[in-house]
Amino acid sequence: MTNKKFQNAINRIPQNCPPIWFMRQAGRYHDHYQNLKKNYTFEQLCKTPKLAAETAMGPIRDFDFDVSILFSDILFPLEALGLGLAYNPGPQIDPLLKDLNCLKNFKSLDEASDFLKFQAEAVKCTREELPDDKSLIGFIGGPWTLFTYAKEGVHKGNMIVSKTNQELFHGFCEQMIPLLSYCIEAQLKAGAEVVMIFDTSAGELSPAQFNEVVIPPLTQLTNKFPGKIGYYAKGTTWDQVNTYKDLPLAGRGFDHRYDLKNVLQTQKDGFIQGNFDQTLLFSSTEEFEQRSDQFINSMKELNSEERAGWVCGLGHGVLPKTPQDNVRRLISKVREAFND
Repeated sequence: MTNKKFQNAINRIPQNCPPIWFMRQAGRYHDHYQNLKKNYTFEQLCKTPKLAAETAMGPIRDFDFDVSILFSDILFPLEALGLGLAYNPGPQIDPLLKDLNCLKNFKSLDEASDFLKFQAEAVKCTREELPDDKSLIGFIGGPWTLFTYAKEGVHKGNMIVSKTNQELFHGFCEQMIPLLSYCIEAQLKAGAEVVMIFDTSAGELSPAQFNEVVIPPLTQLTNKFPGKIGYYAKGTTWDQVNTYKDLPLAGRGFDHRYDLKNVLQTQKDGFIQGNFDQTLLFSSTEEFEQRSDQFINSMKELNSEERAGWVCGLGHGVLPKTPQDNVRRLISKVREAFND
């Protein structure tokens, strides 16, 4: 019960056509999701395992992606530890993590783990709904990203109060890392082949601070689950990427600021996911054809051995109101170009 192309990408086995998986492929842009939202809240879709599975299945049925992903949210571990979380419609955190004394009010690992059982159950339900030839990915938020949300809320701005509270961050990690480790293990046992760590705030760090606050917990988690963790940090630099290139990751995501040809040459193991600029999906028909051809032709300059590991995706995730026809067209063009 796996997608052969995705497994080939993880193991760097050459193949003509890459597997296709877009971040946020089940979301606000999609009619299937909008129809579900007429009857259910976002939290209900996430926390009701069968509804989470149905939400994840929408783009699989419609666009025939090779890989599905758990439909959930990175912030639920914060709620599990006791921070208030509501969606109106976007996430709101209250109270925020003010100081070290707040850590004393966090719930125990047993209580927090019990709260998050719905995620593993959603993975199980999704796996039961997926065709046997589709892969399934789980995910968690990166510790640094979760800390910035806990400390500053959704509108993080320049992250001054996060970057200047390292003692609080380390105390936060003492309780968050065991919980994230539980989440990874539970999702893998429930049927996820890989668990992605999404670290959307990490790219804002200097190389030195990235090495200080991102790499130690990432190393801890990947060493505990070697070959089972994928990592994506938004807006990273080569200096940052090179700090985790030797970790035993299953794969790495790269946004549209990178030339994937260079990435595939320098990142020698695991899958490389990316990286058509998601904003270009809003282009007019003529411009979209031009931009997508440019992206595809760049990858066609590589032979199958040089492309080994590639998972075709976007620079980040599908944006709200993205034209669905362009999503469908990009998938079709990739498969036509690489003779699937």
